[in-house]
Amino acid sequence: MNIALMCIAILGALSIGLGIMVSLQRIKEKKGTGCPDDPKSQLHKVIRAHANTVEFAPALMVLIYILSQSQMAAWVLWSVILVTVCRIILVAGLIFPRTMARPNPLRQIGAGGTYVFGLALCVAVLQLAAG
Repeated sequence: MNIALMCIAILGALSIGLGIMVSLQRIKEKKGTGCPDDPKSQLHKVIRAHANTVEFAPALMVLIYILSQSQMAAWVLWSVILVTVCRIILVAGLIFPRTMARPNPLRQIGAGGTYVFGLALCVAVLQLAAG
C-alpha cells in the first residue's frame, strides 16, 4: 500500500468533492455567482472550505509526490499522513459549525497542523535535494 499516493488521492478528492458541494449549494440557493457575506450561510462556508483547500492542497500534493519517489523516514511519512488529516479537520471546522464568525478548535487544529506538517514536508524535500 502506497500511503503517500493515497494521501494525494484524498487531497484531490477533497478538492473536487468541495467543488461539487459548492455547485450543489449554488443550485439549492439559486445563486450563480458570488459569495454571501453571512458567516452562517452554508454557501459561504463551503466556498471558503473549497477556496482554502485549493490554496493548500496542490502544493501539499506536489511535496508528497516528490517525497514518495524515494524512501521516506518515519517522521516524513507521519507528516504526510498528519497534514492530510489536518486538511480534513480544517474543512470540518469550516463547514460543520453553525457560523464561521468565531474561531473553533477544529479550524485551529486543522490550520495549525497544516502549517506545521506542511513545513515539515518542505524540510524533507530540502533534505532530499541536499542529498
